[in-house]
Amino acid sequence: MEAGTRPPYISRRRFEELVSEALDSIPVTLWDAVDNVVVVVEEWPTRRHIESVGLAPGSTLLGLYEGIPLTVRTSHYGLVPPDKITIFRGPILQICPPDEDSIRSQIRQTVLHEIAHHFGISDQRLVELGAY
Repeated sequence: MEAGTRPPYISRRRFEELVSEALDSIPVTLWDAVDNVVVVVEEWPTRRHIESVGLAPGSTLLGLYEGIPLTVRTSHYGLVPPDKITIFRGPILQICPPDEDSIRSQIRQTVLHEIAHHFGISDQRLVELGAY
């Protein structure tokens, strides 16, 4: 997006609908393996969010997975709050071209990226797989 260009406007409600669409697009066989996860939408990441993943201030964070990946859970895993996937509306709208299809695509990519973290797949591995 060019400097001085305003990000596209998508209401919070519509953005949340697009996140729901992305979740609904996940194949049932994959979704059935997801365990104890909540997905939320927030406007912008906080400094704590950005620092928690080691990004420099001013970096763009589109989504965040916070929790215990399935690959490291043990038999002692239980009675814990759900893992949390946060999708950040502001940064996604800021980087996308001003059309709903581009926003929908970016939301889906971000949702899938964060779900991959739930399955224990690192950013480095996602790059190796060509999913980044």
